[in-house]
Amino acid sequence: MIEQVLAGLVLAVCVMLLLRLTLNAPRRYRIDSALRRGWQWCGRQFRRPGQHRARKRAAAAQAEELIRRVRREVEREGNVIRPRQFRGSRDPREPRKPH
Repeated sequence: MIEQVLAGLVLAVCVMLLLRLTLNAPRRYRIDSALRRGWQWCGRQFRRPGQHRARKRAAAAQAEELIRRVRREVEREGNVIRPRQFRGSRDPREPRKPH
């Protein structure tokens, strides 16, 4: 069974190459480019599931990092968050000097 399928595929490729030889150059170029696009599309379809998992894993890692940074200890005044690193040595309620 497998031998017949492989023989059929080889026969189809041989017939396709034989017909390709009979075409003029512009038509052969169009057919070659269409076949190349189809081959590249198939390759992308096979690689896509792995890339999707990698992107999903990277997005989850970035979200965890963001959540970790947000959960650090900060001063809250109502809904305003003031991280301690922005405070410096002065009192946070004291107005800043413009210059």
